[in-house]
Amino acid sequence: MGSLKRTMQELVPPIVEVVIEIPRGGFVKRGSAGDFDFWSPFPCPFNYGSVPQFLGGEGDYLDAVVLGPRLSPGTVISASAYGSVGLSERFMYDDKLICSNTPISVSDKRNILRFFKLYSFCKGLLNVARGQPGASRCEGWGDASAAIARAKPVRTGEPVPRIGF
Repeated sequence: MGSLKRTMQELVPPIVEVVIEIPRGGFVKRGSAGDFDFWSPFPCPFNYGSVPQFLGGEGDYLDAVVLGPRLSPGTVISASAYGSVGLSERFMYDDKLICSNTPISVSDKRNILRFFKLYSFCKGLLNVARGQPGASRCEGWGDASAAIARAKPVRTGEPVPRIGF
């Protein structure tokens, strides 16, 4: 029965509720509390947000990408988490859930990884400019359920995290 349950989990991706922070095509990166992080030199190729039910590895809400058409900041959407991308930065590991309302193609995965490799390189340069130690790198594609299992559930009434970038 255990292997059948595992097979079903692989076939049916978890559904998460994502709050959009950066719309597809946006340039301004903000944290979950709305604090300015940086101005990107290139537009975000997808909607970027967070899952406020969980804290990710850096102590902020669990990051999530939502593929598809541009969504306004503040939009709350339920979507399937088809995978995750791991990033290491400033001696922390953080997952980014990759969500969509349709299955993700091999080409989508390749483009998402390409983006996060470039993103981690640029974020590493920004960290150097800010005097923050530690390498920044993309760790590759991972399982969404494993990423959610690594996250810490947020308790009701817990304040919005404020992360110093």
